[in-house]
Amino acid sequence: MLTRRDLGLGLGAWALATGLPALAQGVRVMKLANTAAVNDPQQCFVTAGQHPRLNFYKPAGVDPEYVNMSSMTQALQSLRAGHVDFGPAVPGILLPAMAKDPSLDLVSVYKWLPGNANTVVVKPGSPIKSVADLVGKRIGVRSQGDAGIVVTKTMLAELGLKDDTCEYIAIGDGAPAGAAIDNDRVDAMVAFDTATARIELVGTRLRYVPLTPRFARLGSGWLCVPRKLLKDERKSLVALFQGMAKSTIFSNANLDAAIDLHWAVYPESKPKGRSEEEARKELAFILKDRKNSWMRRPDDPDQRMGASSLAEWNSNIEMAAESSKNPKLGKELGDPNRLFTNDLIDEINNFDKQAVIRMAREFKL
Repeated sequence: MLTRRDLGLGLGAWALATGLPALAQGVRVMKLANTAAVNDPQQCFVTAGQHPRLNFYKPAGVDPEYVNMSSMTQALQSLRAGHVDFGPAVPGILLPAMAKDPSLDLVSVYKWLPGNANTVVVKPGSPIKSVADLVGKRIGVRSQGDAGIVVTKTMLAELGLKDDTCEYIAIGDGAPAGAAIDNDRVDAMVAFDTATARIELVGTRLRYVPLTPRFARLGSGWLCVPRKLLKDERKSLVALFQGMAKSTIFSNANLDAAIDLHWAVYPESKPKGRSEEEARKELAFILKDRKNSWMRRPDDPDQRMGASSLAEWNSNIEMAAESSKNPKLGKELGDPNRLFTNDLIDEINNFDKQAVIRMAREFKL
């Protein structure tokens, strides 16, 4: 079974055999703050392209490397300290942090999750029917630094409600989270779709509560970089995110192949103690909604991979101001155009998307 080291060593020979220059040296490793905490196949929208059969990164001189983080807060701290090169930008956490600490000079450069992948779940018989019913309830989140807290605050603020009487309880992932819901330790859980799908897989029955209308229209995942890195390493960033865009399109078009490629690159993430067929069935369930959230909505006027808009960032500021109870947030942040950039987007999208889709549909590992 291949490991990342095997792939790195094998790539030089593969490059010589195909007439391409060996890339063992001169590759800029771009470190990613990974708050999922595991290199599991939900990351295949990035990792599939690392396999030599696709090789979406190294020919352009870059390669992503995961650095696991316990929370969004830790990711921001690592970005500030220069321990990682890029990381997740959750506006409800990022914007108040930037307003409080101007030295946290980050720019969101790529929207990796244009669909809203947040979920609110309860037991099937729960009296909670809407987000408004979360007021005063015990709400489960993955950890105390998790985005689920900010998501709850944001949606309640949209409804003109406060979360002052809510209690946020860290219940982890998978079976522990399922047990907390089954045993009524919490009244609801707010988490990403992949996390709640994993809870269903351990046997906990869930009912999904609709997100608030305005929040549901927003994307739920951006990637940000230090402003200095954007200035100094533009070429590497274009290569990185173009590789990610290709990998995302490939994974959406052929999820089974993307999972195989992820397992080949990160063999330690392959499930133990059950058959590959069972593992694949579980992953198909976990990613059933996520794979579509990787892509732009059909009615989105801007279909470029990774693109943002000023309108959505103004909405992000407004909702972050409401959830953080800071009406001066927008003024403290200044010009909203400094928070994001589409400056790299045309170059990132300068490839044949249909060719990647054809490659995915015909691909066999």
